[in-house]
Amino acid sequence: MSDGNFWFALGLTTFAGLSTGIGSAIAFFVKQTNYRFLSWATGFSAGVMLYVSFVEILAKSTESLTEARGEEMARLLMPLSFFGGIALIFLIDRLVPTLENPHEIRPQWELQKVGPEPSKESEARPSMPNNKNLHRTGVFCALAIGIHNFPEGLVTFLAAYQDPALGMAIAIAIALHNIPEGISVSVPIYYATGSRKRAFAWSLVSGLAEPAGALVGFFLLRPFLNGEMMGLLFGAVAGIMVYISLDELLPISRAYGKGHDSLYGLLAGMLIMAATLVVLD
Repeated sequence: MSDGNFWFALGLTTFAGLSTGIGSAIAFFVKQTNYRFLSWATGFSAGVMLYVSFVEILAKSTESLTEARGEEMARLLMPLSFFGGIALIFLIDRLVPTLENPHEIRPQWELQKVGPEPSKESEARPSMPNNKNLHRTGVFCALAIGIHNFPEGLVTFLAAYQDPALGMAIAIAIALHNIPEGISVSVPIYYATGSRKRAFAWSLVSGLAEPAGALVGFFLLRPFLNGEMMGLLFGAVAGIMVYISLDELLPISRAYGKGHDSLYGLLAGMLIMAATLVVLD
């Protein structure tokens, strides 16, 4: 692969990670959070991830493993790598406390607008649930999301490094799913400190874990990136994306939508992903 592929993949991964900042912007500057849009966006992201995992990435995994080890071994190694990816992200999930876990549905107040500007006389902060640990909650949420973003960054990077068109689709899906994560980091920190800058900075730090994970993973694995390793990695990537979709995106989409919002977003994501793959094939 060329240096151009490397920098393109890193740029896409950075874009996906820093979209947590969009969540902060929504929380701070939009008068009223559009829950239905968040529901549709997370459903859309899940649709893209599920479709591309089952239709494209697992096919690439099988193809690479077949070329490297033969058809019989590919039939064994592909599902093993797929469930290995699921096991990895599941283990990461279990190691993160529930309160700070971005894969747990957040309380409604965390997705509400971050109140009006404090008055000059009192500099009072907007009313919130009485919680002295809000700052700790926000910081730990940022760290938890950072931990989750490490494998997500590697997912985006490897896909873009191997197939730029596929990488773009995955980067958009990851970016959409990072928006509510940015909200969940910045809002409690803002209410604890009164500083939008600090809250915004923490949301960006959590997103920077994606390019960091991409670089660490790539340079650790680079000596082993042959056809067989790429096949195994693609299988694991598909498992991670399916887990994220089913454990995080769809529950959040259902929680904050109305009627069939979640389903509409899911089907739209699948449809657009299918059309994209047909056009770019």
